[in-house]
Amino acid sequence: MARRSRGHGGYAATSLATMLYYYCWFLLLLSVIFVIAAAQRPQVSSTFKTLTGNAPLVIARGGFSDGAGICLRELLMDNCTIISRVYPDGKQTYRINGVQKTGWFPLDYNMSSLSEALWTRTNKFDFCNLRIFSVTGFMSVVKPSSLWLNVEHSIFYTEHGLNMTSYILSVQKLDFVKYISSPELGFLRSLSGGINRKVKLVFRFLDKALSDPSTNKTYNFMLSNLTFIKTIASGIMVPKTYIWPVTTDNYVQFPTQIVKDAHSAGLEIYASDFSNDGNFPYNYSYDPLGEYLPFLSDGDFTVDGVLTDHPLTASEAIGSFTTLNTSRKTDHADPLIISHNGASGDYPDCTDLAYEKAVADGADVIDCSIQITKDGIPICMSSIDLFDTTDIQNSKFSSLASVIPEIQTKAGIFTFNLTWDDINTLRPKISHPYYDFVRDPRYANRGKLFSLFDFMTYALDKDLAGVIIIIKNAAFMAKSLGFDVADLLTTDFSHAGYKNLTMKNKEVMIQSKDSAVLVKLKQLKTHFKLVYTLPSTVGDATASSIEDIKKFADAAIVDRQSVFVESNGFILRETNLVKDLQSAGLAVYAKVFRNEFISPPQDFLADETVEINTYVQLVHVDGFITDFPKTLRRYKMKTCRSQGDGLPICMKPAQIGFLAELLEADCAGGMPPALAPMPVLNSMDVVEPPLPAAKPKIGTSSAGSTPHSAGHVTAAPASAAGAGILLGMVWASLLT
Repeated sequence: MARRSRGHGGYAATSLATMLYYYCWFLLLLSVIFVIAAAQRPQVSSTFKTLTGNAPLVIARGGFSDGAGICLRELLMDNCTIISRVYPDGKQTYRINGVQKTGWFPLDYNMSSLSEALWTRTNKFDFCNLRIFSVTGFMSVVKPSSLWLNVEHSIFYTEHGLNMTSYILSVQKLDFVKYISSPELGFLRSLSGGINRKVKLVFRFLDKALSDPSTNKTYNFMLSNLTFIKTIASGIMVPKTYIWPVTTDNYVQFPTQIVKDAHSAGLEIYASDFSNDGNFPYNYSYDPLGEYLPFLSDGDFTVDGVLTDHPLTASEAIGSFTTLNTSRKTDHADPLIISHNGASGDYPDCTDLAYEKAVADGADVIDCSIQITKDGIPICMSSIDLFDTTDIQNSKFSSLASVIPEIQTKAGIFTFNLTWDDINTLRPKISHPYYDFVRDPRYANRGKLFSLFDFMTYALDKDLAGVIIIIKNAAFMAKSLGFDVADLLTTDFSHAGYKNLTMKNKEVMIQSKDSAVLVKLKQLKTHFKLVYTLPSTVGDATASSIEDIKKFADAAIVDRQSVFVESNGFILRETNLVKDLQSAGLAVYAKVFRNEFISPPQDFLADETVEINTYVQLVHVDGFITDFPKTLRRYKMKTCRSQGDGLPICMKPAQIGFLAELLEADCAGGMPPALAPMPVLNSMDVVEPPLPAAKPKIGTSSAGSTPHSAGHVTAAPASAAGAGILLGMVWASLLT
């Protein structure tokens, strides 16, 4: 990729000679379009619909100066190196394939003048001791099992006295070259008389509107001449959009016939342009692993290989192929998959679509954050502020904004400002945790909002381990709104008959960051599983604070930032917080996991599955809270997770702190800055005064009424007890 991606995710090139094999294999791609290194075939037993029936190749993408081939991603060196700083007067203009190009070109330099000058992802490695390798130098240092040489601009080099054909014919005799590709069919033809029969020639297609300079035919025209290409090459490489086209508004269309056409002509076909930090069609929910799967199975075909900036992810996908294509019964064993406002990565928070997607994608537990309406109806909504979750700013209620310091410092319109019927006139709004990453715009305002009644009714007959009900702002609701959420829950489930509920294998969890809520529920001897949310900034906890938590909670929720100490996106170390909580007998759930590549630290290679795997294999968390349950479910379906030392490379956890150490060793001043110690949780942070008594201030004096089929009430209850009786009657009727 060009430098536009340097600011986020992905992984940096590094001093390959000192890398351990796991990272060495991955990082080839970022240091090596003229040389593509380490073509490897994942070890899986399933039959693929490739030309040979073998598993697809994974080709790590990576590139010629004074007659010695060098490994670079692009012809214009200023797009992938710091050469413009080293040689500021070196800019030149050349005509390449009929187009004027200006920049720094490798043919203007000899090998000795090109040394440590690579741009990287992340840019923290840009000024480290990163070598530009010759082809032979690369092989002597890295020693990959095989090498794929991609040769572009052969005609350009010939015009300037450099014979690419002679060079490649000499290099391929060294036996490690297995594939040679080029977008110039004439160049491949020039090799055919002297190439080793074991070396495969691959014709590389570029943009359909461009022309092969050796034939003056557009690549679109060449698509209709695959049988002719077969007389010269054994395979073709095409951009991935040749196979699965994408609309102008970024959605995947139906596949073309190109894979089947290539196989019919006897050609292998490889798909290019994969990367974890690129632009994903919305269909893939920013999941890089998910993007590979249609190239392996959907459409009744399999490509013969993929060219990728992130080969670890490609290997994960290919290794997942057999598991994902077998029927399954949902496994609710640990680690639990807990939705975060439903499948909120795909649909607006806490809507019917978000919950349906979460269940369909294999969530073990779905969640409801309780808010209260003006007429006393408990509803599921991720925020008490309707500005965050709906389009209320465009409604007739937009003038109701006010500041309530007990809730937030900014102005908002709150759920208790509107009746449930009023709220149902609004459109929900999809969440965007990261400003530059727009979630599926087709569904940005789709879905029906759920009351607590709707939520419980929906969850009752679904294949779930349970539900988790989240209580926020409990003291404010009791003091200012006269609503005691703890009373609501105990009355509700006592009327429902909790014993009957447990017989249906549904566990009810109550989550809160307010210990007073959980203490009250504990004192009432409820059968709920009580879950305490730790403050987001803590990195450790005193023994006494953990003892206090244990008195009222069965489980704890921690932020990811409390598990691994980070600095500038790099992990420095793992904390002991999870181990200490688990040692006290508490289950630990971590939050919030998201697919967007900037979500995980750099150590996880812009791949959410790598992060998940590390939390399972190394941290041993009991559950994950996620916007994308599908990513977790696919991971849990992997059959190789329990193989111990026999784990494939793509299933080994990341090496915690390795990148930070690498920065310190190879980059002057590159080490992430040291951080002040993270706060330690103590008893004063945990123990709270009792909740204030709730005094009825909203609704009517009625104790309750019969619900509509949609879960509305005609006359709102005046108190938590009234609401509990109402919902309890509903549950009792559903369970009998």
